Amino acid sequence: MTLLARLDRLPLSRPHYVLLLIGGLGYTFDGMDSAVVAFLLPSAQEAWGLSNGQLGLIGSATPFGFLFGATAAGLLGDRIGRKKVMMYALAFYAVFSVVAAFAPNYEVFLGARVLAGAGAGAESAIIAPFLSEFVPARRRGWFIGALAGFFSFGFVLAALIGRFVVPTLDDGWRVAQLITAVPIVMLLWWRRSLPESPRFLLQQGRHKEAEAVVANLERRVERATGQTLPPVPPASEAPVKQTPKVNLLSALRFLWSPAMAKRTAVIWLIWFVITFSYYGFFSWIPTLLVQRGITVTKSFEFSIIIYLAQIPGYFSAAWLTERLDRKNTIAIYLAGSAVSAFWLSQMDTPATITLAGAVLSFFLNGTYAGVYSYTPEVFPTWIRATGTGLSSAFGRVGSILAPTIIGLSAASLGFAGVFGLTTAVLAAGVICVLVFGLSTAGRSLEDLTERDLPAPNKEMTR
Repeated sequence: MTLLARLDRLPLSRPHYVLLLIGGLGYTFDGMDSAVVAFLLPSAQEAWGLSNGQLGLIGSATPFGFLFGATAAGLLGDRIGRKKVMMYALAFYAVFSVVAAFAPNYEVFLGARVLAGAGAGAESAIIAPFLSEFVPARRRGWFIGALAGFFSFGFVLAALIGRFVVPTLDDGWRVAQLITAVPIVMLLWWRRSLPESPRFLLQQGRHKEAEAVVANLERRVERATGQTLPPVPPASEAPVKQTPKVNLLSALRFLWSPAMAKRTAVIWLIWFVITFSYYGFFSWIPTLLVQRGITVTKSFEFSIIIYLAQIPGYFSAAWLTERLDRKNTIAIYLAGSAVSAFWLSQMDTPATITLAGAVLSFFLNGTYAGVYSYTPEVFPTWIRATGTGLSSAFGRVGSILAPTIIGLSAASLGFAGVFGLTTAVLAAGVICVLVFGLSTAGRSLEDLTERDLPAPNKEMTR
């Protein structure tokens, strides 16, 4: 009878849903902060007389910060614990959102936006691997997919802030940033009572603490369900062994070792493809459509329809991940994104463009639900946070490159060519996932990693 077998046999119940809510609200605020920047740019330009180039730097500040935050969160999560990183990331993000709100000039504002992005990126990278280590294998795909779905609520809230706060209040663009930061103080308080991941504790040799976490969760589940807990299945896992501390070089050495290279290449490519396409779409479609004389893209109605389409995209994919496997769900939604991008390239009226854009938003965000479920499952516990963080960080490279590449392509390829390029990128992702992706549905984290992969050796981790 092992702790992990006891943990995985628990039925999903109120204690798990509390974890989902707390982690999900973190993603809501991350999404809100990321999306609200687009609504701040006109006010910042007017306040400081900024050039288009300076506005572009502000637009890139959050994804640039995300890249470094995600990398740092992964490394720290595997060294000092998932919970501590979540707490520090929240505090870091909240502080610099407030600094940005009161920034006296462009330079302070830009720096604060980068650092707030780093905090949001750190939290974004650590929540999914943290919660995946509490959830039974049979429900993990839905749970983490639904967790990612909370991002969509943040985007909708950002659109509402952009419509009703920024243009209607004096210094509304500053107030908007305070709104994105203040709820996090409450969330930070809630997270004081979060347990550390028992899987992380076992890897660190802290068996008594892991036992206490699992026993407490068992008591809470039994109280919530009002039923006796299921029997513990025969323990088949190998004993958990302590592993070395990771750093960036040792992590990269292991992730690209012969045993891990295929998994790493697939997951990094998926993150790059979806993030490149997502940021390319959302950053450039208004400009490209306005150039075609379609002013609907500037309206609140267009934004809210596009953002609302994210919600069913996320949660439908979360539902499918356990029925069709993660890799098949990712492939379906990538394929849907590719078809939608091509469809969008052929449209030329406000109604059809809005519809095609909403469908593309549905599929792009549904892909993210599958990716967030899939990523923590392919990495061993001792390097799960680092692997997830580096995968997310590599995806952010796509978010930084996409506006520039698509902007340059628009001049030579035109509207149809830009979305044709997006279609090609998405199609490459579909082929990669179907051919090389790992089937993970219904399998325990240890079955996917600890037994299938060799333990790290000194060469990999020194």
